[in-house]
Amino acid sequence: MYYFDPTYILVIIGALISMLASGRVNSTYAKYNKVRSMSGMTGADAAARILQQAGLYGIRIEHISGNLTDHYDPRDKVLRLSDTVYGSPSIAAIGVAAHECGHAIQDQEEYFPLKFRNTLVPVANIGTKAAIPIILLGMVLSASQTLINIGVMLFSLGVLFQLVTLPVEFNASNRAIRILEGTGMLQGQEVKGAKKVLGAAAMTYVAAAAASILSLLRLMLLFGGRRRND
Repeated sequence: MYYFDPTYILVIIGALISMLASGRVNSTYAKYNKVRSMSGMTGADAAARILQQAGLYGIRIEHISGNLTDHYDPRDKVLRLSDTVYGSPSIAAIGVAAHECGHAIQDQEEYFPLKFRNTLVPVANIGTKAAIPIILLGMVLSASQTLINIGVMLFSLGVLFQLVTLPVEFNASNRAIRILEGTGMLQGQEVKGAKKVLGAAAMTYVAAAAASILSLLRLMLLFGGRRRND
């Protein structure tokens, strides 16, 4: 017999939040990626200058394919900039490049939230991949509450990772704006444009955290009720 599970509403809400955040960052980036900076610097130029001024001479800057796939790899000490950032002289590209440099500076300064997040990466990856299979196995094996609880706990590790990511990303964006203002790479309205781009990008992390929390809440409602029924 088919029935409506009201907890699916939480999943739908999380998906809608993520879609709205993704749409906003894409539209904001597209808008300011069309605005050339007065300095004429590309994203790669800006990153090189910021890293040099911070004394980070051992970090490589690499060009990678994709759109907004930019990231800093703390293990290999590599700053990777995407197609739309590496060679673009736009306000958006410079803002994103500066943001990734902010992560490199966090790494240099041993910024605790970044160190904690990096520590969580392997366990969070295992947790998010194994959680649902373990929960399903617990349901199959005569509703084994122990396995179900383990699955929910593993899923919560992914949620914790999302939450720890928030201060890391907001801090990197704040560092980026201060650097861009202080060095004069962007000026006046250009800085405001970069703030909008980075602000929209930060909301995608907030949305991801919210969606994860809603999914965890759904699991707790589903299997918390099972315990009461048992």
